Amino acid sequence: MDTQPMRAEESRTDDEAAVRGLYQGLLEQWNRRDAAKMAGLFAPDGHLVGYDGSVVNGRAAIAGHLAPIFADHPTPAYVGKVREVRFLTPDVAVLRAVAGLVPPGARDLNPNLNAVQSLVAARHDGQWRVELYQNTPAAFHGRPEESAALTAELRQLL
Repeated sequence: MDTQPMRAEESRTDDEAAVRGLYQGLLEQWNRRDAAKMAGLFAPDGHLVGYDGSVVNGRAAIAGHLAPIFADHPTPAYVGKVREVRFLTPDVAVLRAVAGLVPPGARDLNPNLNAVQSLVAARHDGQWRVELYQNTPAAFHGRPEESAALTAELRQLL
């Protein structure tokens, strides 16, 4: 019996779980307000594109960018839902997700802070790392029904 295809499929399943876990780790470290650990999930030359459009290049710069945000601002907490993980090669994957933010002291999402997120991950020495993480406002200009639908979907994660 040929077991090679099953091993390849199991490997893909393990890799997808690892990429999903990498994304969840980003959200968890944001929610813990830990700039160093969040930046540590990036490749040394990884890139962050923030919600406001800020572009930050390199793990050290990402940590330096996040540290004052966490120190000086009461940041809301993320909830996220993965829409897709697609492998471009066995060592490179693209993850697409949607996310919402719960402001400090609140119990519900602020729909104005919903986001569409993209993550490119690559395997480095057996570890999945973030090459690019982009966080884009889900404004849905002129389509309030799409904003409401996304908020309803994300509320199910609370």
